[in-house]
Amino acid sequence: MNSANETIMSMLNHRTIRKFKNDELPEDLVQTLLDVANMSPTSTGMQTCSIIRVTDLEIKKELATVGGQAYLKDSPVFFVFVADLFRNYMIAKEQGKESNALVDADRFLQAFTDAVISAQSVAVAAESLGLGTNYFGCIHNDPKKIIDLLKLPKYTFPATALGIGYKDQEPMQKPRMDKSMKYFENEYNVFDNYLKEIADFDEVMQDYYDLREHGKRSDKFSEQVVTKFNKTRENRANVFKIIKQQGIII
Repeated sequence: MNSANETIMSMLNHRTIRKFKNDELPEDLVQTLLDVANMSPTSTGMQTCSIIRVTDLEIKKELATVGGQAYLKDSPVFFVFVADLFRNYMIAKEQGKESNALVDADRFLQAFTDAVISAQSVAVAAESLGLGTNYFGCIHNDPKKIIDLLKLPKYTFPATALGIGYKDQEPMQKPRMDKSMKYFENEYNVFDNYLKEIADFDEVMQDYYDLREHGKRSDKFSEQVVTKFNKTRENRANVFKIIKQQGIII
């Protein structure tokens, strides 16, 4: 029995697309992707994810500025997936049953997970249709700015964003660490020497960046682990402060 169908093959062939064609996606296709999102798994059936489709170019430009990725504005379809406790809070409030338990850390983690699962469902569906996708975690560079731009109410938080469109590039596939470093059975496996374990992967990543950047960059994964720790943005470091400002009880 063949263990890989067309959808699995498209997942194994995943690449982040940073350049889309200008062509708009048919509206029925966009609605199909939203239907996929709507049927995604949701914790305890509470459906605590909402999606904002950004079509206003000026808002896209501001989002691109926040994220520091100019190509964000060129995404033909741009979704922001929102961890949303507001809707259920209001449903309870209208019954006189509102409670802090509706907006506590446990419910927030459930909502955040709902949003991320929904986003990945849409990404898998889009790529299975031959479309390109790009996750924009850069919206967390300034979550408060995103909240203001999208007029997000209390008890909500932007979890992630996804750009979708027709591919206008075929980039190299970015290598992944071997499964043996990330897949364990029954208990977590701690290695005696991590640098030794990833030595081959370091070399693969160095070759990848050398080829992708035409010799201008040649990073090892082990070096990136350190350099990215040293580039913490203030607004990202204070993300839990902003979550609290949104009324989430952490």
